[in-house]
Amino acid sequence: MDDLTPLFARLGRSAFRSRFRLNAKEQAYLAERGLDTILTHAEEFIAQRLAPELPLNDGKQTPMRGHPVFVAQHATATCCRTCLSKWHGIAADQRLSAQDQRYIVAVIRHWLSDRYQ
Repeated sequence: MDDLTPLFARLGRSAFRSRFRLNAKEQAYLAERGLDTILTHAEEFIAQRLAPELPLNDGKQTPMRGHPVFVAQHATATCCRTCLSKWHGIAADQRLSAQDQRYIVAVIRHWLSDRYQ
């Protein structure tokens, strides 16, 4: 896995991306379920909502809150195919490869790990 430091430095300079925080309910959910379970959810969300060549409701498929993964996706620009293309260089017009999906989950893991107590 490539070093994510440059990506997170860029995300940190974005006023929009850097404003995302887990609320108390999302933080409690992460603590109760544990990071591994939450990352299993991330794998499922990515496979269902982002991986298809033409995702349903692209650009609107990721809620802004309600689950730690959703918040992490917006904070890390892994929320839709447009953001994946702009921030991560992952083409928007093709199905996500298994490698792309693992990368996205690794980015989400990195963000959530800093918030996991």
